[in-house]
Amino acid sequence: MSRIGNRKIVVPAGVTITNENNVVTVKGPKGEVSLELVKGIEVNLEENTLTVTRPNDEKATKAMHGTTNANIQNMINGVTNGFQKGLEIIGVGYRFNVKGNTLVINAGYSHPVELSVPAGLKVEQVSNTEITVSGIDKVLVGKFAAEIRSVREPEPYKGKGIRYKDEYVRRKEGKKAA
Repeated sequence: MSRIGNRKIVVPAGVTITNENNVVTVKGPKGEVSLELVKGIEVNLEENTLTVTRPNDEKATKAMHGTTNANIQNMINGVTNGFQKGLEIIGVGYRFNVKGNTLVINAGYSHPVELSVPAGLKVEQVSNTEITVSGIDKVLVGKFAAEIRSVREPEPYKGKGIRYKDEYVRRKEGKKAA
């Protein structure tokens, strides 16, 4: 039995949730996010409490029960508080530069890498070596942050590369001189 799927979601003040044609839409002070429900999953809204139910115990339905509940909870958190990921770049000459809707990354290649920022996200440059990706969709924020990190992943010997702010990179010793 799914504990996450059976959890009741409390809808805070200022957030409206609608369920039309198996599409759940959450509107809040920061924006609007929608989620298409999987066949067999039902969402019931009573006053300020939202419950996710499943009609049967098939494997696929059970798997999506808790996932749908967690996704709706993330949507509510996104339209009220928002999500953000911090990234930092470490290395000589490595830097970030935000130009309008484009993120330019100098990461030791012969050319700068340019990434266009997806709609609904905001990239803020804290310094030359730090940026913050923020938005209301948790999946989109995490996916774009992972795309930025994949330009130059941190390597274990010198620690150079792009990493999340709270990420720990295990360092290796390397070759020893005889």
